[in-house]
Amino acid sequence: MSERSSRTPRPPRRYPWLRPTAARETDSAARSSPGPHHPGPPRGEPVPAASGGAPAEDERSVVDAAVYRGGRRVGSPTTLAATYRRLREQPGAMAWIGLYRPSEAELLSLAEEFDLHKLAIEDAMEAHQRPKLERYGETLFVVLRAARYLDAPEEVDFGELHIFVGPDFVITVRHGAAPDLSAVRTRMESTPELLALGPEAVLYAILDAVVDGYAPVVAGVQNDIDEIETEVFRGDPEVSRRIYELSREMVEFQRATRPLVGMLRGLMAGFDKYGTDEELQRYLRDVADHVTHTSERVDGFRSALTDILAVNATLVTQQQNAEMRALAEAGFEQNEEVKKISAWAAILFAPTLVGTIYGMNFDHMPELHWALGYPFAVLLMAAVCVSLYVIFKRRDWL
Repeated sequence: MSERSSRTPRPPRRYPWLRPTAARETDSAARSSPGPHHPGPPRGEPVPAASGGAPAEDERSVVDAAVYRGGRRVGSPTTLAATYRRLREQPGAMAWIGLYRPSEAELLSLAEEFDLHKLAIEDAMEAHQRPKLERYGETLFVVLRAARYLDAPEEVDFGELHIFVGPDFVITVRHGAAPDLSAVRTRMESTPELLALGPEAVLYAILDAVVDGYAPVVAGVQNDIDEIETEVFRGDPEVSRRIYELSREMVEFQRATRPLVGMLRGLMAGFDKYGTDEELQRYLRDVADHVTHTSERVDGFRSALTDILAVNATLVTQQQNAEMRALAEAGFEQNEEVKKISAWAAILFAPTLVGTIYGMNFDHMPELHWALGYPFAVLLMAAVCVSLYVIFKRRDWL
């Protein structure tokens, strides 16, 4: 992409499949007439104040719009229409427009002004896209998935960023809190020699910021995995749920980082064809190295979590087996006690039965008047008790 020396207005380009007929008839008026105020983004670049009262329709989602020439800001328009005019008035200038969840009318206005492809506009409207890089003529369309680590809930938050890069413009469309593009703009404006390299330099800076934003996420996830390993061997019952949730986040992280490797290779393959500055080539190669390193770390995290989950399942099984063994041993000991009690009950039952019969004191009981009746009864009870004791002892009941 080479920076234009002059800029001429493009013919309007309509997208009848995206809006109803009545809405299309009022597109031009809607973009120039005042509209209701729309709250700005929760974080990122500060929203510039409108001049002359109520904000315009195309200002609702404009986070920051600037026109640069020679690496220095020469204009800070507050609306899309003003940005278009200022860019036409500045030969060889570049516009950088930052948007946060823009409306359909705003995207259509950008499409008509900068001749953006309908498929890229549809993707920017729908969001929820996989990271990718596509070229439509002189325009690059890049989708990135930024990430940030939230310390309080110990989870990873993902944001989506769409970038249109043309010969004399850069348009960023954010669909999440991350990344913070105000820091990128500040960095580029503080290094005008880098910003003077044109839209490709802005694309590099955004890629670098997104990739650098992965480093705190990697550090946070590594810390989580260390904590999980401790909880696994401590026997924490909630660790399985935490492993599963972190594994799902790593799947999302992998989807965000892995496509970047191929995307940057595609950019580097076009260095010679599109005459990319040599210094910018070095910067992009450095970003590619960081992406490769991050992607490898994420792959390692997924593998580690899989191994930890398997170890946790093994430890849970062993714990369950130990509990079942303890229950079985307790049941066996209880059975032994019941057997002893039963054996002694049977031994004591025999003399009790004999004594009970003799204790009835009926007149017509021959044994009552028998001289040997008493010793015979005592010997009988002793013989029965000894016999039962020997039997139960042999059967290990006693």
